[in-house]
Amino acid sequence: MAYAFPIDPAELFVERTPQMLSTGIAPADLDGVRTQIVDMWADAPGGWVFEWSRLARRYAENGQPSLAAVAFGWAKFPTLATPAMRTALENQLEQYLRAAPDFPVAFERRVLDLPHKGGRTPVPVHILSMKGLAADAPVLVVTGGVDTWKMDMHGLFVALALMGVARVMTFDIAGTGESQVAMSADGGAEIAEGVVAAARAMGARKVAYFGVSMGGHFAARLGLSGLVDAAVDFGGPVGARPGGGRPTRFGMFDIVANALGHDRRPEPEELSAQMAGFSLRALLDQDRNGPMLVINGADDVHVPQEDTLVFEGRRATSVHLIPGTGHCATTKSAEAFAIIQAWLRDVLAD
Repeated sequence: MAYAFPIDPAELFVERTPQMLSTGIAPADLDGVRTQIVDMWADAPGGWVFEWSRLARRYAENGQPSLAAVAFGWAKFPTLATPAMRTALENQLEQYLRAAPDFPVAFERRVLDLPHKGGRTPVPVHILSMKGLAADAPVLVVTGGVDTWKMDMHGLFVALALMGVARVMTFDIAGTGESQVAMSADGGAEIAEGVVAAARAMGARKVAYFGVSMGGHFAARLGLSGLVDAAVDFGGPVGARPGGGRPTRFGMFDIVANALGHDRRPEPEELSAQMAGFSLRALLDQDRNGPMLVINGADDVHVPQEDTLVFEGRRATSVHLIPGTGHCATTKSAEAFAIIQAWLRDVLAD
């Protein structure tokens, strides 16, 4: 289930240009699609998915499958609300797998069969690792958010794998990407826990969870529950203060509603009631977490500062609120990654 919603694509370019450039899109190519796009949902010249897909096909024809995967990733952004966007995701996967033999790390794709709300659901995972890594090396489970999914974050995952301290296992959180179930607080956590269990079954001596944006919510939940050996919450909402607001900027209200499985725009009160179920207040009031790193930009328009600062003073927890940048410190990603990388090296060491 999904629905299209009113949004000016120019707003998305304002918010996402730093992220687009960081994924490898050349400035000239980005300017080209930005100039052409005038509509968010039309699968026709001037439409978001049409113009991004046209760029992706050009990359593919030029023998650049990695860039084609990136461009198809932007074509299906930010939700799979139309058939054309669902096709773009299929094309992204095709190009990504074509590029895989040239990755600087070993790559494997598996499809896990995991429990979900009394049934089962397939969960594709990608595993990236330095060649020759020990069989019992730690596994770092990494997930993105409601609009940026596992193939979209390839550069980050490769950088984590190249650290040489852990295998990186990635998947799409419930309600996003290749997931076949809607996002929910308990259901999404159940899938995350299933992936962690699969990582342990691989023989990993430690399993850590690194979540970005909404993925950070599940990282915080598993970390606070003591279900992983370490957790990194990078810009995740945790509902530190009940009724602390809901995302509204840059279409985030509707992006979240799509992930939650709505096929029409919900009333604000309806979405607020659903999001209240994602509050980790009860877990925050307990004291059983393992090592945790909680980090975000100080000027986040989606997640309030208190969802980061609430972790201050907890045992085995490091908190960083980076000034002068927004959600997930996009404009200061090098600074944020340096903090995350150093922390992971330390916590995953024998």
